[in-house]
Amino acid sequence: MSSKVVSVNRKAYHEYFIIEKFEAGMVLTGTEIKSIRKGTVQFKDAYIHFVQGEAFIRDMYIAQYVQGNQFNHDETRERKLLLHKEEIRKLQRKSVLKGFTVIPLSLNLVNGRAKLEIALAQGKELHDKRQTEKERDAKREIAKVLKNNR
Repeated sequence: MSSKVVSVNRKAYHEYFIIEKFEAGMVLTGTEIKSIRKGTVQFKDAYIHFVQGEAFIRDMYIAQYVQGNQFNHDETRERKLLLHKEEIRKLQRKSVLKGFTVIPLSLNLVNGRAKLEIALAQGKELHDKRQTEKERDAKREIAKVLKNNR
């Protein structure tokens, strides 16, 4: 099973506590999957919302395919996510609670198919972000000391 990471939402781990992860397929057009294979994807303001028992991702940017001519896609169109009904119900129930949201984490190509890793997440407060940054800096310092002692 070959897997290739196309794009990662690096801000997600800084802005949110990740509670639970899910893998979702996506309904894409031909030019979108070709553009994804080239790696032209951004998650800057992307989020997942629910409409009538279905999950959709909004504001995920997939650049137009250069050779796509008239059949090219809209870069930030709403795309349907493919999840099991129980997963959708669970995410929808928890996302309405205060402080919880569903966000994209990464986009992977698994056996030629685009899979979106999404997560149920809880927003961090400013002091939580500072704590995370301190822990990351401490790990970096420890790694530097260990490297220098070799």
